[in-house]
Amino acid sequence: MNAAFARLLQALREPRTMGAFAESDWDRVLRQADAAGLMGRLGALARSVGLLETLPPPVRRRMLAHLTIATQQQRAVRWELTLLSRTLAEIPGPIVVLKGAAYAAADLAPAAGRLFSDIDLMVPRAQIDAAEAALMLGGWISSHHDAYDQRYYRDWMHELPPMTHVRRGTVLDLHHSILPRTARLQTPPEPLFAAARPMPGFPRFHLLEPADLVLHSATHLFHEGEWQHGMRDLVDLDALLRSGAAADAGFWPHLAGRARLLNLSKPLGYALGLCGELLGTPQPPDLPLADAATGVRGAAMHALFRRALSRAHPPSQQPGAAFAEWLLYLRSHWLRMPFSLLLPHLIRKAWVRRFANDGTTARDEPADIAAAVGDDAPATDR
Repeated sequence: MNAAFARLLQALREPRTMGAFAESDWDRVLRQADAAGLMGRLGALARSVGLLETLPPPVRRRMLAHLTIATQQQRAVRWELTLLSRTLAEIPGPIVVLKGAAYAAADLAPAAGRLFSDIDLMVPRAQIDAAEAALMLGGWISSHHDAYDQRYYRDWMHELPPMTHVRRGTVLDLHHSILPRTARLQTPPEPLFAAARPMPGFPRFHLLEPADLVLHSATHLFHEGEWQHGMRDLVDLDALLRSGAAADAGFWPHLAGRARLLNLSKPLGYALGLCGELLGTPQPPDLPLADAATGVRGAAMHALFRRALSRAHPPSQQPGAAFAEWLLYLRSHWLRMPFSLLLPHLIRKAWVRRFANDGTTARDEPADIAAAVGDDAPATDR
């Protein structure tokens, strides 16, 4: 393992060791943390063990800057959810807040120092059209206008095309499940909605129960293949696992049971393996996971994941990291669609990427959510 990557993992596993880092260590660790989107997380960890004020001034300033942005984003997402609760007031629901916005609004363990750029909501499929209509009336417009893109999302995927608010610039993804309708791995969304809990402070919205938060995070990382944020997502998983186990003595068997019910034992197995190896996440050695990632195939996948996680910062890449990331990109598409749909889709994507110049099929970079709220936010929340 590259020394710089090892130092970053050490800081994440044992935050107190940051107090003994030399200047050369910090140069490598800060580059790693910046590239992986973990600077704010390191700052939150340093603060939690009373080290932040003792760190070298340049290090402390950078961490404090990211912590300030994270705090601003958390205020902004709470205000955005307040506005959305009015827009979606007539939707029966439940309306579930997912991923980074859920962590921030509910002040969950992964929220400490975490940055994010959009809001993800999930409603039952029977209500997706009504929710979209309500959002459009509230000033949200689709960012994809190409007929093929519309069909891709509406007929095959687990979400609508991304929507952007015309005034605030906030980006929103509206889901009806956590996996595409055409995916090889299928999970029923009904148990997710049934077990979701009201979100404290936001009675209009719900939050996945602790085990389902883990399973959704694991599925997103090991199914979607978005490795530019892979290390950050793995740190999220570590935080969710630790906090879930600390809050409930029966968390681990319940997690295994939910994984079997939702057909998500394999992504959970990958998550537990990497969290345990890289972040030292405590976990029972004999967790009963059906069809988990084991054997030769599981070891090969584990090696690919590890290499892909090292891609965030080029100097610390493991040998074969770029090839591993490419293979996992292909795998994500293979898992997402049957071959009869996948081949024409990839050919079209390659054609558009090569020849199209109008940008209609490329997803725009989402606006920073803290800046996007703009004039609709009260002065106290800016």
